[in-house]
Amino acid sequence: MHDQISRLFEESVELNFELYNSLFLTLPLDAVQQAGHLLPLLSQSCHRGLDQHMSPHEIISAFFERHKPGFSEQEQIRFLFRVIQYVERQVVLIDALEDAAYARIHRTEGRNSLLQLFERAASDGREEDLEELLNEFGVRVVLTAHPTQFYPGPVLAIISDLTRAIARGRTNVVRDLLQQLGNTPFFQKQKPSPYDEASLLTWYLSNVFYTAAGEIADNIAQSCPSAVGRNHDLVSIGFWPGGDRDGNPYVTADTTRRVANRLRASVLNCYYQDLKSLKRRLSFAGIFEKLDAMEKRIHKEMYKEEGEPELHVVELLSMLSEVEERLRRNFQSLYLDELLSFRRKVQMFGFHFASLDLRQDSRVIHRAVQGLAGRNPGLLPDALDDRDEAEQVSALLSVTGDCDTGGFDDPVLQDTLESTSIVRDIQQRNGERGVHRYIISNCRGPVDIARVMALFRLCGGGDTVPVDVVPLFETIVDLRQAGDAMRRLFEHEPYREHLARRGGRQTVMLGFSDGTKDGGYLMANWAIYTAKEAVTAAAREAGVEVVFFDGRGGPPARGGGDTFMFYAALGRNIESSQIQTTVQGQTISSHYGHRQAAVHNLGELLAAGLDNNLYDRPERELDALQRTLMKDLAERSYKAYSDFREHPLFVPYLEEMSTLKYYGMANIGSRPVKRGNDDRLVFEDLRAIPFVGAWSQLKQNVPGFYGLGTALKEQEKYGRLDACLDLYQRSRFFRALIANSMQSMSKTNFALTRYMRSDPRFGEFWEMIHDEYCLSREMVLKVSGQQELLEDNPRSRLSISLRERVVLPLLVIQQYALMRIHECREEDDEVLLETYEKMVMRSLFGNINASRNAA
Repeated sequence: MHDQISRLFEESVELNFELYNSLFLTLPLDAVQQAGHLLPLLSQSCHRGLDQHMSPHEIISAFFERHKPGFSEQEQIRFLFRVIQYVERQVVLIDALEDAAYARIHRTEGRNSLLQLFERAASDGREEDLEELLNEFGVRVVLTAHPTQFYPGPVLAIISDLTRAIARGRTNVVRDLLQQLGNTPFFQKQKPSPYDEASLLTWYLSNVFYTAAGEIADNIAQSCPSAVGRNHDLVSIGFWPGGDRDGNPYVTADTTRRVANRLRASVLNCYYQDLKSLKRRLSFAGIFEKLDAMEKRIHKEMYKEEGEPELHVVELLSMLSEVEERLRRNFQSLYLDELLSFRRKVQMFGFHFASLDLRQDSRVIHRAVQGLAGRNPGLLPDALDDRDEAEQVSALLSVTGDCDTGGFDDPVLQDTLESTSIVRDIQQRNGERGVHRYIISNCRGPVDIARVMALFRLCGGGDTVPVDVVPLFETIVDLRQAGDAMRRLFEHEPYREHLARRGGRQTVMLGFSDGTKDGGYLMANWAIYTAKEAVTAAAREAGVEVVFFDGRGGPPARGGGDTFMFYAALGRNIESSQIQTTVQGQTISSHYGHRQAAVHNLGELLAAGLDNNLYDRPERELDALQRTLMKDLAERSYKAYSDFREHPLFVPYLEEMSTLKYYGMANIGSRPVKRGNDDRLVFEDLRAIPFVGAWSQLKQNVPGFYGLGTALKEQEKYGRLDACLDLYQRSRFFRALIANSMQSMSKTNFALTRYMRSDPRFGEFWEMIHDEYCLSREMVLKVSGQQELLEDNPRSRLSISLRERVVLPLLVIQQYALMRIHECREEDDEVLLETYEKMVMRSLFGNINASRNAA
């Protein structure tokens, strides 16, 4: 199997890359003409130079001395920028080649996981159990605008067209698209607004998710038609752009309203196009006219003036039911499948398309409540913050009134208050699913949840809170306390009444990114696992169904990696009636960038969740000894990572030796790279994306492995290595952790920064990182029994290898530019300093985009 996948990847991707890359060299592009023919020599110089322990500065200088000895520094700079442009586009070519070969290298044409599950359930006589599960189970992927991939909209469109042309073998079209790509800018001159980010992601909704989710529902309906008809949340999409205001002052109530309108317009356009297609087949008397009337009504709805009567989804579904009845009665159900397929999509997407989530930091919410209380004496008990938790929660849950939300000087506080009042407006227009969750970042416990309840009761226009209030637990301390926090919350009768009105379901979000930043890779994953168990126990005691929403990022260090493996590893002590997860950046484009990928990956999530609920598997459960070992590993890893994080050079190293600060200079997202306005960098205010990204640009990937090697080595020291080997063989959860950490380590290249070893200030610190990497690599290979990282996953291994090989000149150029920046500061050369800083920023794009397979 592994040999076959390797052969397919080499044939479909690697060989075609060489073919189409040679085509690149024939194009009349400045980057190609000025750098293309020298790029192989530069790449060779980089590989050879790093092998010979040369620094990036020495490699680039030696290259120019040998191949362009007459170049001035300005000419050298222009050449290096051309190399960056060229390599950026090589990465796009790899993306398109992998997308075009997706079905082959992922073997999607065979019996996929979802189909296999249905077949097994039938053979085991579990069809009724599966159908019952399908009535309630659901998968929700939530699109976020977090900047973990830097392709602007036009480049994403070219990738899509390039993928189709490659798949069809249309070389002339590929050539034209490569030339278009060469002339299309990658760098954004201005930061995108939150609305721009939302508009970009609606492309995926209209062009991928609408079709893919419909196809999955159609496939399932062949076996369980009634279940699909009843469960409108079998596959659903969430949406953060326009609603996520945590640390983003540019998201306002007006932004949220505009994005909701954009989502409504987008799904109406999809329905309009489907109705036009249906009319071509259902041309029968009495039916064609009905569909034509629907099409005209939808079209009018898309362009109607404000104040005109609105169409509601119930009316549309009623009209479709009438057409179905006539088709069955009078026309032998001809083309009925096409009609039912359309209706399923209407049931899934309503008039909201994707559910907007509102999100804000608990500290901002606290200030908003204080602001209202300050304006309205007697609204809350005096010195409420000084009282015990139970008193605070009781007071907040019982508060009533209708407060004036205008006139606050602080725009963030003003928006926090206004955002609660727009929920009912959006629900009235787009349906209840249009916006029905409020997520509390940095949630500490019941008081934070009660404050949100109070805000809605005071500002939202009514005593009934029209949203699910979702705590987000992220730090290791908060994750450890999550179970007790929810148990204490469930003790309050007013909150239980709120849950009863919301269907008896409590959603709890757990954040991988900040958990890893706070506690390191192994502890973050173990803390989330045990938090899920503790919250599940608390919910079951209270008779509440808990749904977990996972904040997973692109790379494994932010909760990414093999998502299917992660969800397939959850045991019975963890509630899994739903799978909900964020997807962002390269995760969206690699997993959901085209129909085949989206159908495959949505199907994998469904299969993992349904299988978890349908079958008991010993490898999902941890016995007492395994649990003790996991806890010990996590604690030892946490100790190693915490000591490292608290090193006095930790933050200075990131500030001075990495690209951390350049994330804020690059126009890659609307949100600031850190919380707070203090110029001084504080670790706690640092956002996870630039934190993980900075380590990735250094090719050190610290958050994906640090502490793991130390923890495993100490087990070996105390004679418990065999227990770790046994845990790897018997626990799917532990195997998933090791596999995803391997992926992070596969993308390291310490030769790139070996020159730092001799730095008088940071040399020992670099050695500390390198030593832990070597130890982690040694130990994961020993525990897994593999000879090389990702030996059992050739598709990922080969993809990473190809991308790392292609992007190496970009990495060397970036380190060269960072070294020159230090020299320019010493020489007080502001002009060159600014130029090399631009070089660092430009190299960010290709380096991150090349890590697409981190998802």
